[in-house]
Amino acid sequence: MASLRDKQIASLKRMLNLNAPLSKSSLNEPTWKALVYDRFGQDIISPLLSVRELRDMGVTLHLLLHSDRGTLSDVPAVYFVMPSEENVSRICQDFQNQLYESYYINFISAVSRQRLEDLASTALQFNVVSQVSKVFDQYLNFISLEDKIFTVRHQNRNAISYYAMNKADVKDIEIEAIMDTIVDSLFSVFVTFGAVPIIRSPRGNAAEMVAEKLDKKLRENLRDARNSLFTTDSMQSGQLSFQRPLLVVLDRNMDLATPLHHTWTYQALAHDVLDFQLNRVVFEEKSPQDSQQSGARPKPKVKSYDLGPSDKFWMNQKGNPFPEVAEAVQSELESYRASEEEVKRLKSAMGLEGEEEAASGMSDTTAKLTSAMSSLPELLEKKRLIDSHTNLATSLLDKIKARKLDVYFEVEERLMTKMSLDKPLMDIISDVDAGTPEDKMRMFIIFYILGQQVTDPEFDQYSLALEAAGCDLSPLTYIKRWRAYSKMSVMPNPYGGGGGGTKRIGMFSKLMSTGSQFVMEGVKNFVVKKHNLPITRIVDALMEMKSDQETDEYRYFDPKMLRVLDSSSIPRNKNPYQEVVVFVVGGGNYIEYQNLMDYLKTKATAGGNNKMICYGCSEIFNADQFLSQICQLGKEI
Repeated sequence: MASLRDKQIASLKRMLNLNAPLSKSSLNEPTWKALVYDRFGQDIISPLLSVRELRDMGVTLHLLLHSDRGTLSDVPAVYFVMPSEENVSRICQDFQNQLYESYYINFISAVSRQRLEDLASTALQFNVVSQVSKVFDQYLNFISLEDKIFTVRHQNRNAISYYAMNKADVKDIEIEAIMDTIVDSLFSVFVTFGAVPIIRSPRGNAAEMVAEKLDKKLRENLRDARNSLFTTDSMQSGQLSFQRPLLVVLDRNMDLATPLHHTWTYQALAHDVLDFQLNRVVFEEKSPQDSQQSGARPKPKVKSYDLGPSDKFWMNQKGNPFPEVAEAVQSELESYRASEEEVKRLKSAMGLEGEEEAASGMSDTTAKLTSAMSSLPELLEKKRLIDSHTNLATSLLDKIKARKLDVYFEVEERLMTKMSLDKPLMDIISDVDAGTPEDKMRMFIIFYILGQQVTDPEFDQYSLALEAAGCDLSPLTYIKRWRAYSKMSVMPNPYGGGGGGTKRIGMFSKLMSTGSQFVMEGVKNFVVKKHNLPITRIVDALMEMKSDQETDEYRYFDPKMLRVLDSSSIPRNKNPYQEVVVFVVGGGNYIEYQNLMDYLKTKATAGGNNKMICYGCSEIFNADQFLSQICQLGKEI
């Protein structure tokens, strides 16, 4: 089955083909065109289509809508923008200046009638009606980062952040605007999927508001049979499946511990400690001289890499624990060196052969060399990927060592699985060499949320220690209030019992060998025992139709039914769902995404191969970004 990402790419390619179906001729001889997008459009396209792929689609120029653009009177322009007032008036300005030969206007989500009329009257006024070839609502208002993960937006995401929803002086009109933005995005997701979901959500929070609004929006669209977005799409894509997807809408407040957790898997670790946005990682490369020079240091080199589905090593390793990844990089490096040596050896062998033998026909060595030379481009690409992952893994290793992230990870895993700690928390908080003040605050919040009842004198003692370690105590003010309101303190154990935790291994087998790129001394190696996070437990209960005290109370919405049902009359579907989209209002992270993917793998090994889970959230933040939002909330109390 085509993934959400594949379907979004197909929609974008169709749009770039001037909204005509793709054919062999259109791919071989594309119409040359300019692509004009706003920042939102740029964020949607950049993780999906490379500059080369855009060129293959005939895009010779891609420009921001609000930049200074010159006249290209013989070139058609494809616009891909949000239907905002600012954007529409800029397009009207382009009509006035007669910038392009023709205009193919694509709005990321549905444009209002008023703005459409503004466009029409300007086109009439400046006599460009015949040049406005098409105006489309594309319903692509979401960012597909991978096949099974999407987010609402990257630009201006502060407007729909956890802080924006929970701040002390938030007005009803602001909450409405945030909910409408999220609903518009989820509506686009299901239009792209070509399926109407059954929706489940907890009661009494932002998730319920989103579920209600989305249910209403889907109903309105289904009622208008002539213009429904769900009839033709599913027929065209051949999706005559009787099983509909399940959408689970959750509120970030269900679990504040996971987003603050120090992680140990490659992708989540890169997102936690480096600048990793829209599948692109940027970091400073440490030069060998850095550690020796005491005087003026040279400016560090800034490296940036695209880490997407085209990088096979990344796709295979992103969910693995960091030590395993380091071992995999090392063995890839050794395999590349062996291939390189083989080419060198064959070359020298060829140089030693006599002319007569060379003329008498293809010898075994010649055949081998020809084969080696034909695989050279592949070898060079492999070298480029190995170099990028060597640099990335080295940068992560430096951060792990500098901040003792392995220690934090182990302590938090033990807290989350109710195992006893090796040493008191206070020792880590007081250790000046262990991590940043933010690392200490994150660990303590997890302890406070998940630990046994902490008495007021104990809490004050920890607060003093954290303050002495350089921590801003504002987050604690907010977490204390949040915990008082939350049901978390009375829940048995939201993190899946004692089945998780970590098991330490003494040595990094391959990495301790001489000549390894990674000096792992002093860093702990763990086999991480899998345990389901709260989001995964909820998805499991709803997907598999299990009776669960928590999820039995969830609201049930079916936009295809005439009326909204209450919990007592929920139809009990006998068959488990095959496809689930889980969406977190208030922000998500790669830790939850990875946990859901691990759960899916265990399902596959148990014979549930055809199941699909797609994870979405209003924004993807790392722990420090989330902590700063909590800090802001604490300051307002």
